[in-house]
Amino acid sequence: MEDANSPRYRRVVLKLSGEALLGGQRYGIDPQALAALADEIVEAHRLGVQLAVVIGGGNIFRGLQAAAHGIDKVVGDYMGMLATVINGLALQNAIEARGVPTRLQTAIAMAQIAEPFIRRRAIRHLEKGRIVIFAAGTGNPYFTTDTAAALRAIELGAEAILKGTRVDGVYDADPEQVATARRYERISSREILEKGLRVMDLTAITLCQENQLPILVFNINHRGNLVRLLQGAPVATIVHHEQ
Repeated sequence: MEDANSPRYRRVVLKLSGEALLGGQRYGIDPQALAALADEIVEAHRLGVQLAVVIGGGNIFRGLQAAAHGIDKVVGDYMGMLATVINGLALQNAIEARGVPTRLQTAIAMAQIAEPFIRRRAIRHLEKGRIVIFAAGTGNPYFTTDTAAALRAIELGAEAILKGTRVDGVYDADPEQVATARRYERISSREILEKGLRVMDLTAITLCQENQLPILVFNINHRGNLVRLLQGAPVATIVHHEQ
């Protein structure tokens, strides 16, 4: 009989926004938020799941904000990619301080501080029990870290993308603004696109749809949620893809 606490997935990609590191701050990295996030990831890793993380950089810099202030869109996007590397380094340091080996891989070459993204090497790291953190998005402007997460998950043969957010799933309206917002337990990618729900960007959703890669949206700030999700607890909205 299968152990109720055994993980339901062999390999997953955890997508985190830079805001997950904000804590109570307006910008930057909050040490308590970083520590709590590292604890969650380490506990999930101890289940035996092969875990990769894609981190955003919105807590430090956003390309969209740069464009609004007159900075060239491409330049702004590259600045945002560098912000994700800062977050990746912080997360790597926090996880390794808890005794778990990691590798930081970047889509932009910066050999002094991280490995370049090499698919076969990333898979080998996962097989050896290391957590792999992906930074710098796809390495290209005009693509979000949502798209980077979808791309890396497909390349690695992951069984799901786990999208950690501030709310416990997908709603028909913003639950932080609309008290009557309805939560979906399951929803198809087609419905998300038709309803214009903000789960991941269009490119990321399309990539997942074409490759039948499920997306599980959950509240990363609720202590223990990541482990419960990996064990099969109904703490996320499942985004599935109709054939």
